[in-house]
Amino acid sequence: MPVFERSVLIDAPVEEVFAFHEQPDALTLLSPAFPPVRLLHRTGKGLEPNSRVELRIGPFHWVALHTTYTRNRRFEDHQESGPFDQWIHRHDFESVGGRTRLTDRIEYRLPGGPIFNVLLGWVVNLGLRNMFRYRHNVTRQLCEKA
Repeated sequence: MPVFERSVLIDAPVEEVFAFHEQPDALTLLSPAFPPVRLLHRTGKGLEPNSRVELRIGPFHWVALHTTYTRNRRFEDHQESGPFDQWIHRHDFESVGGRTRLTDRIEYRLPGGPIFNVLLGWVVNLGLRNMFRYRHNVTRQLCEKA
């Protein structure tokens, strides 16, 4: 299964960076203009297990279920329905001398079998690289002290 991973070092304590991700508007703040992301429905308690988020991402309808949650350390979501055969997104937060290393790790499988993952995986990785560059820059701007 293809894996995408990107880390960033943020000059803010892990508690602040994690709390930012727990804000109700965090997903909106972290979503670039393209593709457009619209929150349709949310259930549960934020990032905690069994919380669901229903989105419209460009032409796709996406439902994600949060499955793992350890405050100031990790949360994870899985696609329940959407454009991928499988999607697991792990968000890791590590305290590094008063700063935070935020690592996003995504394991995914495209529909159509292994050949499609080989042929089209580079397109997915390019999109993820651009998206997480944007997300990590926003997280830095909003969490780091001026």
